[in-house]
Amino acid sequence: MSLIETVRSRLGQSPSASSDRFSRGRLRLRTLVLIRWIAVAGQTVTVLLVSFGLGFPVPLMACLAVIAVSVLSNFLLYFRMPLRARLGDRDSVLLLGFDILQLSVLLYLTGGLENPFAILIVAPVTVSATILSRGPTIVLMLLAVASISGLALVHAPLPWGPEELSLPGTYALGIWTALAVASVFIATYVWSVADEARRMSDALAETRLRLGREQSLTALGGLAAAAAHELGSPLATIAVVAKELSRDVPPDSAIAEDVALLMSQSDRCRDILAGLDQRSHIVSHQAFARAPISTLLERAGAPHHSDDVEQAVVIENVDDVEETGSEPVAQDAPELAYGLGNLIQNAVQFARSRVELRLSWNKQMVRVTISDDGPGFSNAVMASLGEPYVSTRGGMGLGFFIAQTLLERGGATLEIRNRNGAEVVIHWPREVFDVAPEYGAANDEASGG
Repeated sequence: MSLIETVRSRLGQSPSASSDRFSRGRLRLRTLVLIRWIAVAGQTVTVLLVSFGLGFPVPLMACLAVIAVSVLSNFLLYFRMPLRARLGDRDSVLLLGFDILQLSVLLYLTGGLENPFAILIVAPVTVSATILSRGPTIVLMLLAVASISGLALVHAPLPWGPEELSLPGTYALGIWTALAVASVFIATYVWSVADEARRMSDALAETRLRLGREQSLTALGGLAAAAAHELGSPLATIAVVAKELSRDVPPDSAIAEDVALLMSQSDRCRDILAGLDQRSHIVSHQAFARAPISTLLERAGAPHHSDDVEQAVVIENVDDVEETGSEPVAQDAPELAYGLGNLIQNAVQFARSRVELRLSWNKQMVRVTISDDGPGFSNAVMASLGEPYVSTRGGMGLGFFIAQTLLERGGATLEIRNRNGAEVVIHWPREVFDVAPEYGAANDEASGG
């Protein structure tokens, strides 16, 4: 295995293991403790204000005792665990579930669902839906609904002064329905939005990782070329000295075999450096050179040739130069090569016998159509392909998302359709190739690079 191939394989290692470890602990203890202190302060101020400010007959000592339990649990967390720690799903469910139960007891003492602060029981569910996975969120949602149901049936009277306030049963049922529906709706809606944002973030991180890998490989090509050049001079000197020794040393000398070995090994080193220099020049030169779009298309498809699938590049409208203009020229940037290569790889994977790469252009736009004679896209895939979490055969979903992201950052738009098989059509404005000095310039500016 060559040096470049070795580094390519090592650069290709996925950080999924570290990502999985991180995903198991997303809620920071410092954040949860801060939220709970705010809740404790709000509960304390509210109870004291209602009791002493408004003069309502609140069971003060019982309420303060319930609040004190929350204070004690916060102090235990503070002294027993580092605040920088990230809690796993299990610990997060236990703590947020405790908060739901603590608030439920406090609401039981102060009127149940007739207490206007009963809406706060959905707060832990919202926190879970924002940060935790689906399972813990469902558990907390069910716990909140169960607590709401219990408070609707059993609770102390609402503190209201000398007279007793009794709300109609229909109104109490409406409050229960509103809080239960709010718990389910907020949990579902917030979790869906947060999960989509997490998937998008992960997919963009994977895009940056793969693009960085290609850029690192390009840099390695230049480094290998420089190393081959620098090592060439001393190696040539060694070869000259070895030849002179071979002429001066008699054939029957004790060191004749050593001199012959030195010559053969120096020749071998020269061949290795020549091959390394050639491969590195291919990598580095192609990445920085500008070439016709048809050449770039052929280069993108070259690594994906298959004995079972014919791959053909068809250039349309090449005769009418006055009408269409000359063939567009672009930089062989990693974004373009990887984006096109990924789409071609998908087409080769699903094709029965042929993949066609059709290229056409005029003075306004450039179009590349990648089509295969496979089964085509299903309706479900066409409806959601391009989203980072779509998964089809061979993990096509994330690959298509990455290809689409890289190409769109270079000014392209993508369209998918079925025409006797799957077909992906890529459009660029003509000025992307004719005006911009580098294909990746827009991408570099967008990423701050």
